[in-house]
Amino acid sequence: MPKGKKILIIEDDTFLSSLIKARLERDGYLVIQAFDGEEGLQVVKKERPDAVILDLIMPKVSGFEVMEYLSMNVDFSQIPVIVLSNLAQDSDVQKAKRLGAKGFFVKIRISIDDLAAKMREVLGAGSAGASIDPK
Repeated sequence: MPKGKKILIIEDDTFLSSLIKARLERDGYLVIQAFDGEEGLQVVKKERPDAVILDLIMPKVSGFEVMEYLSMNVDFSQIPVIVLSNLAQDSDVQKAKRLGAKGFFVKIRISIDDLAAKMREVLGAGSAGASIDPK
């Protein structure tokens, strides 16, 4: 188990964010929360997380804009991003994949245990074999 790895959750739904935070902390991760894309970018710059869980539809700066920033910045382009969104159309999944998403979970079908397993996969084994299929 990758103890001490730092995960940033950028999610405007505080209840869902707190549920995910509690689950990941049980696995030994240090979890930081941001509640909009602008705050998320500030936290990325300050904290340099090992991974990001990212909503796509948020106030101020969208998740896609966050991903674009991360992918274009050499300091942050290697941070794995797992998308968690209500957007589930193929075009949204493909856009997230093009921007480097290592996983894509649909909120209405989310299993927090599956999300935690994906995080272990992404942080434990890197991006090799990471699935992008929405769950």
